Amino acid sequence: MSTAPRPRGQGRQSDEVHVIAPRRVSFDWQETPLHWIPDEPTATHVINVLHLLLPAGERWFVRVFKEALPLVRDPALLRQVKGFMGQEATHSVQHSYVLDHFADQGLDTGPYTRHVDFLFEKLLGERPPFGVPVSAREWLRFRLSVIAAIEQFTAVLGDWVLGAEGLDRADPDAMMLDLLRWHGAEEVEHRAVAFDMYQHCAGGGLPRYSRRVEGMVVVAPVMLWLWAWGASYLIRHDPRLAGRLRYSLREHNRAVSKGLLPDWRELGSAIPRYLRRSYHPSQEGSLRRAVEYLAASPAARAAAGAVGRAALRT
Repeated sequence: MSTAPRPRGQGRQSDEVHVIAPRRVSFDWQETPLHWIPDEPTATHVINVLHLLLPAGERWFVRVFKEALPLVRDPALLRQVKGFMGQEATHSVQHSYVLDHFADQGLDTGPYTRHVDFLFEKLLGERPPFGVPVSAREWLRFRLSVIAAIEQFTAVLGDWVLGAEGLDRADPDAMMLDLLRWHGAEEVEHRAVAFDMYQHCAGGGLPRYSRRVEGMVVVAPVMLWLWAWGASYLIRHDPRLAGRLRYSLREHNRAVSKGLLPDWRELGSAIPRYLRRSYHPSQEGSLRRAVEYLAASPAARAAAGAVGRAALRT
């Protein structure tokens, strides 16, 4: 495993830092059914909300980090941040392809994703919305705190999906499961980068910690709202369901009990951990399990094989 010198971030970190780099992947969605978890439309669509949020969200991560790059004075952290940006850009593209596949199957996600685009491009854009009197520096620091808080949840979700035996027992579409586990593994792999970036760029002392808390206070309820709205939208507009089902907590909790969705306690406990002054995301998940999956991912192996075959033809 490649390593680099430890960045000068705050919080507990290992003495060596795993190097972050984007990977080539290749997914073929032609055979993936709309209900890729058989007979489980609620679980399927709750997870499918990821595809609604991530294309715009991860493009936004990259834009904000590009704004903040001139503030990074640590070469090791700069390498990690650039690797993070490459991974997030790849995630955005791959989840966009899934939305195209949904459209081919008669599920139009545009009316929902337009709201997501407005959130990231306008409300969280380069300038504060509605003329709010916030300095450019503080607005950038706030958005970095939002990204760090979101990444707390993506690391928890990534670790969950890597070990979700309930999903394996449900016989899901192999391509979709690989996408989720490849992405989840990279979220675990880079789980500390956004936090370290925030810590590095956000000054020091109590104001930096207070802004970190502020980011989570904003992110947690907004993510819950977007997820419930997204699941409701997908189920309501699913052409196979034809209006026969609505999203409900009862069905959601039934899927949780079968191991098809993460437990509420598992998600909720991520918040108080994050709010501890001494917290660092390197405590989340298993880097070893993530790296092992990335080495075995069928999509990553298929892309590597395609590159190798192309090289032989030249």
